[in-house]
Order: sequence, then C-alpha cells, then structure tokens
Amino acid sequence: MSRPPDLPSPTRARRRPAWAGRNYTLLTGAAVITNLGSHGALIAAAFAVLESGGSGGDVGLVAAARTLPLVLFLLIGGALADRLPRHRVMVAANALNCVSQGAFALLVLAGDPQLWQMMLLTALCGTGTAFFNPAAEGMLLSSVSGEHANRAFALFRMAMNGAGIGGAALGGAMIAAIGPGWVLAVDALAFALAGALRAFLDVGHVAERAPGGGLLADLREGWVEVRTRPWLWSIVLQFSVVVAVVGAAEAVYGPLVARDQLGGPAPWGLALACFGVGTIGGAVLMMVWKPRRLLLVGTLCVFPLALPSAGLAVPLPVWALCAVMFVSGAAIEVFGVNWMTTMHQEIPEEKFSRVSAYDWFGSVSMLPLATALAGPAESAFGRAPSLWGCAVLVVVGTAAVLFVPDVRNMTRKPPAVKGPVLPAPTDSASPATV
Repeated sequence: MSRPPDLPSPTRARRRPAWAGRNYTLLTGAAVITNLGSHGALIAAAFAVLESGGSGGDVGLVAAARTLPLVLFLLIGGALADRLPRHRVMVAANALNCVSQGAFALLVLAGDPQLWQMMLLTALCGTGTAFFNPAAEGMLLSSVSGEHANRAFALFRMAMNGAGIGGAALGGAMIAAIGPGWVLAVDALAFALAGALRAFLDVGHVAERAPGGGLLADLREGWVEVRTRPWLWSIVLQFSVVVAVVGAAEAVYGPLVARDQLGGPAPWGLALACFGVGTIGGAVLMMVWKPRRLLLVGTLCVFPLALPSAGLAVPLPVWALCAVMFVSGAAIEVFGVNWMTTMHQEIPEEKFSRVSAYDWFGSVSMLPLATALAGPAESAFGRAPSLWGCAVLVVVGTAAVLFVPDVRNMTRKPPAVKGPVLPAPTDSASPATV
C-alpha cells in the first residue's frame, strides 16, 4: 500500500511527532509567521489613526472597516473553500493581505494619511481574511486524525499564539521607537512569506467533491449543519456578543486607555503579549488534559473574558492588567481547543469550511457595529461605564449558553467513532495538521 501524501516518512518521524505530517508543519509555520506580523499590525493601525490626528471614534471606524468584509464575504469564502483546493484560496487571500498592508504602510510612512484611505486599505485586508479563515480552518481540521486531534490543535494554537506574544510586544516597542508604518510593512512581508509556504500544502488526500447544485445550494447545506445542532448555533450566537464587546474594548478603548493613563503604546503591547503568554499556558494544559464534557468546560472558560474590560474600566495598573490578560488568555485557549475538537468530532470533512464560515460569520457579525459605536458610546456614557457594559455583556451572554442541554452534555467520543481523515498506513505512522 502506498504512503498517503501527508504522512511523515520514518526518517522525518524521528524529528517530530508521528502525527505531525507535512501539511501540519507547513500550516503551523505559516501561522507563526503571520501572527508575528498581524499582532503588531493591529496595534499599529490604531496608533496610525491617532498619530494622524484621529479620535477614538476614528479608531473604531478603521477597526469596523476591517471586520465589515468578514460579515459580507465569509459565507462565500466558506463555500468556495469546500469547492476549490483550499490551499489555493489561502494563498490568494494572503496575496491580497500582503498588497493591502504594504499599501497601508507606504501611506503611513509617506505622511498625512487620510481616514478614508486607511479604512479602504483595512477593508481590503479584511476581505482577504474573510476568504482565508474558512479555508485555513477546513485545511487544519482535515489534516488531523481523531486520535491526536486534541494534542494537535493545542500545539498548533500554542505555536500560533506564542508568535502573537512576540508580535504584540515587538509591535508596541517598534511603534514607540520608529512609528506604526514600519510595523505595517513587516506585516505585509509576513503575509508574503506565509503565502509562499502555504503554496506547498498537499490536498491530494482530500476526496474529490461530488458535483453540487451551485454556490447557494452549498450554503444551504452548510446552514442545515448549523441549525440542526443547538450546541453550534447557540455558541455562535454567544460569541456574536462576546467577540463584539471584547473587540471594541481591545481595538478602541485599550489604545485610548494606554495613551491617556498607562503611558503609551508599549504598556498596551505588553498587556496583549501577556494575553498571548496566557494562551500558551492554556495550550500546554490542553496538551495533557482531555475533559470529557468538551463544551461545558469550554463555556465556563469564557467568563474570564470579562476581566480585561473591567480592568481597563478601573483602570488597573499595568502589572495588574497584565495579570488579568494572562488569565483571560489561558481560559479562552481552553475553550478554543475544546471547540475545535468538537467541530472535528461532529462535522463531516467535506463541510468543514462551510460550517467554519457560519461560525466565523456569526461570531464577527456584530463586531463592525460594536467598534463603530465604541466612540459614540464613550461620548454618551463615558469610557469607564462603556467598558463595564462590555464586561457585563460577556457574563450574561455566556451564562445564557449554559441553559442549552447539548452544551452541558456534549462529551468526547473515543477515537474509533471518527477515525483518521487519511487512510491508515501499514506501519506505525499516522496522519496530521487556525
């Protein structure tokens, strides 16, 4: 029997885990590169607006411009990723991200960027993300075997978030030292390098898709998968609120609090880096912990996401804010690994990207509105009351999900229930892959 294309050879298996095949290694390496660039670029975009004379409301508009295309194009991106080779969709999206971030960098470095220009380029970057995310998640899920899914997802997220630590800290320091334009330029280069790696992904192990009834039919099939699973649509609704308010707090209020009360961009970059350290801690825990009630444990770990908004509302001193960010990072990583494991366990491979697109769509649907309204809310109610409101909404939305029986009762299935996506080889090696 021939060896499946994504399986490691016996020689390579000695240098890495047997389940870490070629696709898994490429996906992890590319994710590390893009996260090094993008975490600093998010901070850089906010400070580019502020340094050009923009207000907190302008920061919110630029953040909304990034997320609005996610709402508009995610579902189309998910359907395309289940029809076309997923790695091609990923590479094309990375190319668009590279061009848009490069143009944004040149605009800032040239001086006097206009708000509409920054919104337009940020929107192009968001469009690339809308097509990239469903394809990337589908590629990741299809490359992991059932037996090793928990460990593989934890290690992938640990590597990805570890890169975010360096990206956020380095980005904050670079902004303070040489300005946000150069950080945006580094992000453009990171997209170019990551796209080159993703071009080598192997999709030969993915079964050829049966002819479908068109894009709308594909979207309907994905919607059926979502609406018939209460655990899925209820948590997507929960995260439509959680992502919106956490995003507003971090993208708009965080930089403003840092500028006015914490001493500038570097402390906020450090706080975001501590969040990244927390995610590594959570991922390390999930490498060895396999909770039986996947979604109950995961949902309980969403409550700490209210802490950063509350910490900014006080505001806490930098060291205490960093501690709060660490705890929330660890907790959300536990949720993330359990969520990916549940998706891998319950969703058919040929529908991964479409279901992932509905997941992303629901989760970010309210984010553009929340970031756009963050500035007006601050003017109407004050910054601290607005941040306390964000914290309360996280707690209420998460508590509501616990009333769904499937969320409380979803259990981990033994590996035999859902075997590896790839055919088993004749030796001891086994297959692998945000």
